[in-house]
Amino acid sequence: MNPSSGPADALADVLAAEYAAVWAYGVIGVHLTDAARTAARAAEAAHRSRRDALLVQLAQGSGQVPADRAGYALPYPVTDRASALRLAVEIEERTAGHWRAALPHSTGTDRNTALAALTDCALRATRWRRTAGANPVTVPFPGRPA
Repeated sequence: MNPSSGPADALADVLAAEYAAVWAYGVIGVHLTDAARTAARAAEAAHRSRRDALLVQLAQGSGQVPADRAGYALPYPVTDRASALRLAVEIEERTAGHWRAALPHSTGTDRNTALAALTDCALRATRWRRTAGANPVTVPFPGRPA
């Protein structure tokens, strides 16, 4: 995560993270079934919604709107349910980190939005950890580098 120099840069960083999350859930979902696949679809929809809101916000402001990439490098091969769940946790933690980094650069409604997004990612990461049988299921400071 790159340090941001201002609100528009912070939002551009978050947008890049949301792009990556949407892309990753396409990979994650094909390795899941039943309730986990439904949860992956809901997670992807939540990230798409945030991405779309950020696109509009940045386009209406003076910030640069970073382009989405055709694909993203995964940190490891995702070949089964276990690796898909591990990636889901990692994606939520990374995205939470970007939203957390945006907090000091935001005020008012933007700050509330960033905090809500951070909380949403943290809760989703906890649910994925629980689904994966990981222990502990929570982390003390979501979005904070270890």
